[in-house]
Amino acid sequence: MRRTHAWIDWLRACLAAFQFLTRLPIPVQIDYNERVFQRSSIFYPLVGFVIGLILLFAGNLLSHVLPTMPAAVLLLTLWVVLTGGLHLDGLMDTADGILSHRPREQMLEIMKDSRVGAMGVIVCVLHLLLKFSLLYTMLDANGAAERGSLLILLAIVPIWSRWFMVAAIRMWPYARPNSGLGSLFRGVTIKHVTVSLLVALLSTTLLSFSSSLTTLPNWSIILSFMVMTTLVGSGMAAYTSSKLGGLTGDTYGALNELLESILLLAVIILIGVILV
Repeated sequence: MRRTHAWIDWLRACLAAFQFLTRLPIPVQIDYNERVFQRSSIFYPLVGFVIGLILLFAGNLLSHVLPTMPAAVLLLTLWVVLTGGLHLDGLMDTADGILSHRPREQMLEIMKDSRVGAMGVIVCVLHLLLKFSLLYTMLDANGAAERGSLLILLAIVPIWSRWFMVAAIRMWPYARPNSGLGSLFRGVTIKHVTVSLLVALLSTTLLSFSSSLTTLPNWSIILSFMVMTTLVGSGMAAYTSSKLGGLTGDTYGALNELLESILLLAVIILIGVILV
């Protein structure tokens, strides 16, 4: 009986991760508390894996029925819809706060404001333009095989951006210790980060073995994503923490969005170099 309850608790945590990070229809009532939030972090890479698969199948379908430009726009729209703009909202709030160049306390107050400022809009527009251009480049690849392999690499991107959110929760202090939704993650431990890393590695392995674009060994694709995510993500998180005295729920979303674009950009650059 105790084992049954344990499995139910972990299933509840998995469903909570999908409910929190996506707008996928999951009609299950969950009592959200610190324990559920902590356990749900393990499944963040799994959420990214599912998002990646949806983008992979949608990208292949759209590229067959539409010209590249509208296909890229619709694929980007789907990506935003899948998350309900949750991470984009965090990106805009973070940009408004940090780019205000105010004292730390005022930055945090600005980020709590539900209204979006000029810097938030500018950063969001530029960010979406970059994402769109990268998706367009992938969908515009020569040949179905090359395009399909690029879309598989696209599917890996959301896995690692969401794993790093778990790492950031554990490795950097929370800037609002007694308030904010992000405070519910305070109990995330190195075990949660490690298990979520294993989920990310397994998910990436499943996808990387389907990619035949390059002669690179599959382990090098996995290692490249892990190392790039860790290095770039750590740099951004350290900078943000130095400005705010820690991270917040908004900055977790911002890190996810920025890592997605940077990893996509790295994929395009790497493949461009290999194919030359």
